[in-house]
Amino acid sequence: MKHHQKHRKLGRETNQRKALLRSLARSLFIHESIVTTEAKAKELRPFAEELVTRARVDTIANRRLIKTRLGGDETVAKKLVDEIAPRYVKRPGGYTRITKLPIRVSDAAKMAQIEFVK
Repeated sequence: MKHHQKHRKLGRETNQRKALLRSLARSLFIHESIVTTEAKAKELRPFAEELVTRARVDTIANRRLIKTRLGGDETVAKKLVDEIAPRYVKRPGGYTRITKLPIRVSDAAKMAQIEFVK
């Protein structure tokens, strides 16, 4: 039974799953919109929104935490804190939007686009 298990496994072991979420989050923060599978997008949303919420309050501790969660990537953490987070200072959450796309032809996977709300 899946009591208290709220995250998808995405067919990966724990370390692989964490690395995947870090990579997807980095891509989202760099490009501000990415196309991925629907399950990955739904799993990425809370991870990315928590980082944006942290970045809204610009402190050394938050910068270090964001950098750690993104795998030590200084440039992406800086972009998140300096460019992306100030847009959402007055917004109480819901920074991303998931739009469903047609299925992928090769393997019929459900596709989705995740992007920041303007």
